[in-house]
Amino acid sequence: MSDLANTDYLECLLKSWPIKPTESLSWLNQLRTQAIDRVGTQKLPTRRDEEWRFTDISPLSRLPYQPSQPECNLLAHDIEHFYLKEAKHRLVFVDGHYSPNLSTIIDPVDPAALVIGNLPAFVATHASVLESHLGQYVQFDNNVFAALNTAFLRDGALIIVPKNIAIAEPIHLLFIATQKEVTSYPRCLVIGEAGSNVTLVEDYVALQQATYITNSVTEISLAANAQAKHIRIQRESAQAFHLANCAVSLAHASNYQSTSISLGSQISRYNLNVRLTDAAAECVVDGLTLISDRQLADTHTCIDHLKPNGTSRQNHKCIVDDAAHAVFNGKIVVHPHAQQTNSSQSSRNLLLSKLAQVDTKPQLEIFADDVKCAHGATVGQLDQEEIFYLESRGLSAKTARNLLTYAFGAEIISRIPVTSLRQQLEQAVLNQTQSN
Repeated sequence: MSDLANTDYLECLLKSWPIKPTESLSWLNQLRTQAIDRVGTQKLPTRRDEEWRFTDISPLSRLPYQPSQPECNLLAHDIEHFYLKEAKHRLVFVDGHYSPNLSTIIDPVDPAALVIGNLPAFVATHASVLESHLGQYVQFDNNVFAALNTAFLRDGALIIVPKNIAIAEPIHLLFIATQKEVTSYPRCLVIGEAGSNVTLVEDYVALQQATYITNSVTEISLAANAQAKHIRIQRESAQAFHLANCAVSLAHASNYQSTSISLGSQISRYNLNVRLTDAAAECVVDGLTLISDRQLADTHTCIDHLKPNGTSRQNHKCIVDDAAHAVFNGKIVVHPHAQQTNSSQSSRNLLLSKLAQVDTKPQLEIFADDVKCAHGATVGQLDQEEIFYLESRGLSAKTARNLLTYAFGAEIISRIPVTSLRQQLEQAVLNQTQSN
């Protein structure tokens, strides 16, 4: 992509969405203005940029610029097959815009209980909390997609879990794409106060095979001893472009467990940054990419240990078929004061065809001397001895291959604590393997 085309694209994006200031919220206006200014100083990344050298996003510059419009004609029965029966709270966003008619929120009896809804509903009543958290974790100084999302910030999901409150049922954030040739900007802010516990499902789906762009930002802040399970599912149109940034801040002895599943999109990029900002924080980061045809799925993660006694474990798997291309770059950083850190990282990749491609780069950057850290990566095909063994037990070669492929992916999916979602994803993996 030429620099001129790059600049023109960003200028057209900004012009396509007139900025409507909210006079009563100067801090929000300032945040948007800062983001707009940063967009004006940046350009779309190219393969000349180290962090994007395996991912060509130049097709974005050839797409229309207009943002999605709040035009929702959906009925509950149109999307109920995406519902999770365990979720009592469900926030539904259609093309990035909140749909109260499709959402389900159980009104709390206790006024000090869970805060859940879309951002505009709470900007007045929770202004101080939002100001201290919104836009504070996903940095947009050198991230043009995060800057664009913040510049166009209008709506989004807000969840605040009060101190020492455990939410037994998962909260389902359902983002549905219906319009073609548009850009949507989903936004999520999750705040877990001290001692809280929540399970969050962030789910991106499509109702049709169409070309569009999803540019999402999710920010999660966990206070001391808070716990969060975060399941992120990307199953958008095979013609779509999915660009996502997620940042997590962990305080003392907090615990964050992440499972991300990438199935859809023509080109997808997921950036996950977890900062262990205080002692004894813990995180577990699991991921699965399952792609075929000519899909490109890029996952970049950074687990940042800033204080002592932190623990992190990461396991990322890719299953790549046909001429698809998977990218994984996982970085673990241990700062000088983060002594007695215990961290491990594993990247395991399965190629199902001769044209399939994986680029994996696990990284350790260690600046402390009293740590226990390990990483590793494997890229290979199905074990022929295992296939032979299953054939000797009466299975066909195709069935044996499908079974081994399914088992490879199901290891990650089995860790999802929401039964109905786990069953949906197990079926998706099974369908993918049986189509080979």
